[in-house]
Amino acid sequence: MAQPATDPPAGKTDPPAPKTDGGAKPATGRPADPPEEATEAALGLDMVLVDAARGPLRRVIPPAGTALRLGAALARQPGTVVKRTGELARELGRITVGSSELAPGKKDKRFADPAWTGNPLLRRVMQAHLATARTAWELIEDADLDWQDDERIRFTATNLVDALAPSNLPVVNPLSLKAAIDTGGGSAVQGVKRLVRDLATPPRVPSMVEPDAFTVGEDLAATPGKVVFRTPVFELIRYTPTTETVREVPLIMVPPTINKFYIADLAPGRSIAEHYVGSGQQVFMMSWRNPDERHAEWGLDTYGQAILDAMDAVERATGSERVAFQSFCSGGIILAMVLAHLAATGRQDRVTAASYAVTVLDWSRAGTLSALMDEEAVKAATEKSRKKGYLDGAQLAEVFAWLRPNDLVWNYWVNNYLQGKPPPNFDILFWNGDTVRMSAALHRDFIEIAVGNALTEPGRATMLGSPVDLSAVTVDSYVTAGVADHICPWQACYRSTQLLGGDNRFILSTNGHIASLVNPPGNPKSTFQVAEATPPDPQQWLEQAETVKGSWWPDFMTWVGERSGGEVPAPTTPGDLEELGEAPGTYVFDK
Repeated sequence: MAQPATDPPAGKTDPPAPKTDGGAKPATGRPADPPEEATEAALGLDMVLVDAARGPLRRVIPPAGTALRLGAALARQPGTVVKRTGELARELGRITVGSSELAPGKKDKRFADPAWTGNPLLRRVMQAHLATARTAWELIEDADLDWQDDERIRFTATNLVDALAPSNLPVVNPLSLKAAIDTGGGSAVQGVKRLVRDLATPPRVPSMVEPDAFTVGEDLAATPGKVVFRTPVFELIRYTPTTETVREVPLIMVPPTINKFYIADLAPGRSIAEHYVGSGQQVFMMSWRNPDERHAEWGLDTYGQAILDAMDAVERATGSERVAFQSFCSGGIILAMVLAHLAATGRQDRVTAASYAVTVLDWSRAGTLSALMDEEAVKAATEKSRKKGYLDGAQLAEVFAWLRPNDLVWNYWVNNYLQGKPPPNFDILFWNGDTVRMSAALHRDFIEIAVGNALTEPGRATMLGSPVDLSAVTVDSYVTAGVADHICPWQACYRSTQLLGGDNRFILSTNGHIASLVNPPGNPKSTFQVAEATPPDPQQWLEQAETVKGSWWPDFMTWVGERSGGEVPAPTTPGDLEELGEAPGTYVFDK
């Protein structure tokens, strides 16, 4: 979705919207309180995979060439630099005498405490930071770099500006001072303890949830079921029906390969799997093994074969020769390639429907993603994981945190360290911290697919020996995205509707990458947007879309139900399979 073409209100300091589509320049600035929408210049999955392997310094140090070009561009505009410097000096003068009207955006929680505006000294410190940050964004805009360098320098500047905010300083932040006074210094002691603990082990970012806040199998991943199939790559969970009848065609859920499966089975009442079972759907869940150096050669073909193995196992368990799928993020990439393989081998009729949640299949026009990806970065990232045999999940968790530093790093820095408080318990953040590794081969394959945008051209990628042609996938598709997704921008997810054959339905949910998925019925704030047609242009789709109150989960149940045959009595036996243990299985506990 295009950024609003308006300048920021006086005194507001949010950075300008980034350039997109090869250099089309937006209007200077953006509203201080923009709608909660992610531009396509968000960071993508492949960017995350590269950044995780290369380390954290890349976030605060721009490439040397980019820094030189920025300097050269500004050197060619000495009048502009003088003008911006003068504006900053005059604003600092107004700040000094107390006449500045600079104020943070309404949604900027860093300066929400009344002391930031009520205390003359703190107000001046805050305003000086805002003024300097605004000047930095203006100079970047004035440099008029090409889109790639522009994205790179904005990425670095955002991380530096956020890190240097006075709200991060213990001797300045009023919340820190109040906590120290209220606890007689105890908050400082607790804060130091928490800091030392977090720095001791990866990911070296503030803890977002206490390690004992939840127990997998008890208050998370607690939907009743049995493990009915196991391979070295995955376990297959069959959830116990709770209705007298179920739909004939079973649903197989394919979770992401970079996180554990229970994002789809969080706390009771917030579990996607629980809701589907309660709606009369037969549900099977794939639970990926946490690979280590022994599994370095597990690539896309390995995981693609695992999906085929799951299909065979479900057929033996239910007697149904057809299945439906729901996939999430990286799991959706693999599923789409497997369906292309089935189409190429004449077996696509085994699948009645496929859902792709927050999944990107077309990486074109991806803003920061493309800007930060270069041949050197890709080689360095894949070589590092090749030597180790895997990409460490803790490194991935660190990168995900730094994608939204104010929300996921500095917010917890203030809470955990400056105030000495434990972070609030939140099931999604507990899941996010329960990291898994990614095998070196899969890491390499994902990056190669994304960097080459191979899924957009028939035959550029293969799955199990078959050329991948997504247009040959004529299975009906249900594609979902989050309006504020920073990992998989909704416009990029939408483009899957143009790649896949068959009828498709696109759902634009509220919130970001994960919260758009964990969207149970009953939340009065939940909405989703949907339109009858899926034209080529996502903006055109948005103009046609209607907003529906509530969760998209019931909508999906209706859609998949129409493609899942008739009602049959709920099964009471595992069919031709053997019950190997209770859900959530054993692989989910691998560390």
